[in-house]
Amino acid sequence: MSETALYRKYRPHDFSGVLGQDHIVRVLEGAIKSGNIAHAYLFCGSRGTGKTSVARIFASAVGCKNSDLYEIDAASNRGIDDIRELREAVKTFPFEGKYKVYIIDEVHGLTKDAANALLKTLEEPPAHAIFILATTEPHKVLDTVLSRCQVFTFKKPSIELLKNMVLDVAKKEGRVLESASADLIALLGDGSFRDTLVTLQKVLYSSDTKKIGAEEVERITGVPKSSIVNGFISAINEEDVSSAYLAIRQIKDENIDISVFLKLVLTKLRAVMLIRLAPEMRTALADDFTVEDFAFLSSLPINKELKLSEVLATFLKASGETGKAFISELPLELAIANLFEKK
Repeated sequence: MSETALYRKYRPHDFSGVLGQDHIVRVLEGAIKSGNIAHAYLFCGSRGTGKTSVARIFASAVGCKNSDLYEIDAASNRGIDDIRELREAVKTFPFEGKYKVYIIDEVHGLTKDAANALLKTLEEPPAHAIFILATTEPHKVLDTVLSRCQVFTFKKPSIELLKNMVLDVAKKEGRVLESASADLIALLGDGSFRDTLVTLQKVLYSSDTKKIGAEEVERITGVPKSSIVNGFISAINEEDVSSAYLAIRQIKDENIDISVFLKLVLTKLRAVMLIRLAPEMRTALADDFTVEDFAFLSSLPINKELKLSEVLATFLKASGETGKAFISELPLELAIANLFEKK
């Protein structure tokens, strides 16, 4: 297997290889075809969604050569002196092509003075200059800068999209992932193409088998074992609050990320809900879990006193609060209390 990082090896090199951002690709391709190319773009979206890759592809598509492509990390080059140097450099003509393209990553990291200095260039850019600003936090970008840009918002890829990518890359690397293994890796990717491929690389490099099962992914990545997750779900279904809290304590003692644990719980509880309410989905859902897990989810006794939709909604809210909590397990503990304290 190549030692090149998978996220670099499989980075798209043209628009046809961009996944999950069709709404952006169509507009950019249309602009190039019609010749209506703007001089300032702002790419917004969470980490690993393809902002920089699409920026590079766009630069190449408009005819910018490597010698005229500049990538700047605003988190490191954030001061007014850095932007003043850029403003002077922009004035010179391209070495080879028609355009000079400046990709400024994490543009929200610029100081206020630097952002205002950049604004002056965006207001009256040279005809040969294109700016592509990228940010994970558009709310921190000056409104005056935003107003000078065409804004594109990159979507987080779905679990299904990430799963298909993982299966495809693993196949190209000469390995086979079980469907449940790919689901778990996609879940751990947390909506990031890059993070998903980093996790996949860790799994592929750490395994010496051609076919990789879910248990091996659990072992390599350190996610909670299915038995712990299933035990927690059983405790909730049986309204055994003490056992549910003990499961959370076990997760904490084993240094497992509580947010990952909650994602696995939500994924499985959702499957239980769909199996019960839409039996025709059983076959499709079976591919997302190991045989043992799917048998457990399918046979989970129905507790008529417990509304599964309420449990899911409560845990979903806790999942959103976990990353911000001073005590990471507290949102889940409170969620359980809210569900059962009144009974």
